[in-house]
Amino acid sequence: MKKTISFAAIHFTVAFTVAYLLTGDILIGSLIAMIEPMVNTVAFYFHEKAWQTKTLKQSHYSAPASKTISFAIVHFTVAFTVVYLLTGDILIGSVMAMIEPAINTLAYYFHERVWQKKEHQQSTNLFDIVVCQH
Repeated sequence: MKKTISFAAIHFTVAFTVAYLLTGDILIGSLIAMIEPMVNTVAFYFHEKAWQTKTLKQSHYSAPASKTISFAIVHFTVAFTVVYLLTGDILIGSVMAMIEPAINTLAYYFHERVWQKKEHQQSTNLFDIVVCQH
């Protein structure tokens, strides 16, 4: 859950900034920034659950790049749908769906690398405790 919350904070910040710059409207920008990341945060949680299955975790697809591409597809779809429904404008929905997820996809990639490194360090530390070092 900590991982989901940390990515949500990044996502909200990026979504508001891009939405406000595109619309020039703080209210619409705020609505987009609240709704789109909330939907994507839920999608992120289930995306993580799916990627934690033994089959995917042990496959060559478990690399951060594969997970990033997978989540990017989900993210682009959600971003367009939410923005289009809130603005009624296909152009703003399309531009938002290209810019905001692209920025957040890069953020997701680095976020994933940090968390994988953290998990690897924790598992290595646990191994050190279990192994007798005499």
